[in-house]
Amino acid sequence: MILEIANLNVKAGETGAFEAAFKQAQSIIASMPGYISHELQRCLERPNHYALLVRWDTLQAHTEGFRGSPQYQQWKALLHHFYDPFPTVEHYELIAP
Repeated sequence: MILEIANLNVKAGETGAFEAAFKQAQSIIASMPGYISHELQRCLERPNHYALLVRWDTLQAHTEGFRGSPQYQQWKALLHHFYDPFPTVEHYELIAP
């Protein structure tokens, strides 16, 4: 299992619209082959900062499968205009429980 962590900085004043768009967009990612689960968390200290955690079967399920899919274009249209700057995305593998 691979854990994708995306640090999302949402433009000031756009958090409500972002959260509404994410509710719609999450069904897109959840339908992808290799998807396991996801969660979106909002930072308490910086309310326009979010952490998106997505669990994938493999790195390729995210980087090639999801990002190379037509569904990714829908995801992008729904969410990418909220970010400033564009998110950093990293992938992790479990070493110890």
